[in-house]
Amino acid sequence: MFERYPTKKIYIGDVAVGGDAPISVQSMTYSKTEDVTSTVEQIKRLHFAGCDIVRVAVPDMAAAEALKEIKSQISLPLVADIHFNYRLALIAAESVDCIRINPGNIGDKARVKEVVKACQERNLPIRIGVNSGSLEAQFEDKYGQSAKGMVESALYNIKYLEDLGFEDIKVSLKASDVQRTVEAYRTLRPLTPYPFHLGVTEAGTLFHSTIKSSIALGSLLLDGIGDTMRISITGELEKEIEVGKAILKDAGLVKEGLNIISCPTCGRIEVDLVKAVAEVEERTKHIKTPLDVSVMGCAVNAIGEAKSADVAIAYGKGSGLVMRKGEVVAKLSEDTLVEKFLEEVEKAAKEASQ
Repeated sequence: MFERYPTKKIYIGDVAVGGDAPISVQSMTYSKTEDVTSTVEQIKRLHFAGCDIVRVAVPDMAAAEALKEIKSQISLPLVADIHFNYRLALIAAESVDCIRINPGNIGDKARVKEVVKACQERNLPIRIGVNSGSLEAQFEDKYGQSAKGMVESALYNIKYLEDLGFEDIKVSLKASDVQRTVEAYRTLRPLTPYPFHLGVTEAGTLFHSTIKSSIALGSLLLDGIGDTMRISITGELEKEIEVGKAILKDAGLVKEGLNIISCPTCGRIEVDLVKAVAEVEERTKHIKTPLDVSVMGCAVNAIGEAKSADVAIAYGKGSGLVMRKGEVVAKLSEDTLVEKFLEEVEKAAKEASQ
């Protein structure tokens, strides 16, 4: 098992980030923040989806002034996302659990100093959010929108906050492509002790974002890099959480729920395997106990996979086997296999949780 890179632990509300804390999954609302009802509704949806931290856009005074009421109606830690106008951060600091600023567009460093002071007074962390598309002029002029420019911007701003006596910091280094994102995080990681917020920015629709994020974040997580993360998807909020949790699970960092092993479709399959696996996924999504289950469509690999699975189906022609830890518990007709399989999965989950 790989080891996570040691980082400073900070707190976003009551959620620890960094150190030995679990890697948290974040998202961001898309409502107009001043629309308190819609924003709270979205945050509650995210909460029920398993989100750990939520961020809202604060583009103007109306949004900033809505934060107090939003905070009073939610239980998730709340992060204010600030661009351009540092005064909005000063107002947001009165209500939220963390301030995110992009140094490339916040303006004069004296303004950053005011934000730092407000956060110090309220014991709020700051996320330094570096984006390749909005670097400070001195870094973009020298390095372009490169990973090197992103790292230099982050180091400059980390030092600026440290010189002000501020160390409750987390850092993100986001580009819209995998290569720059991974290079930036890997380059900066040995140079600073602060926790990292991982993400590929502007990653696109569900399909494209899932691919980009799985490659980039999966690579970094397997390097032991990353303390919190967001999957940026042009789409429904819950999907960001679903994909993020899946990446953590399949990277071996979260032991929760079923690991469903199913074979690719091929000419040997004697059953509607796609339908069977879809039914298994739908009817077991409530199970949180970590189990390996196998649904295989022919005899070639089915028995081998069943030996290491907690529960398995091995389909044949018109019938098949249900197995527990490689031992046959039932031989049934094709149309009754899934029900028996699900019954055994529920039993295995109950036994494992006792």
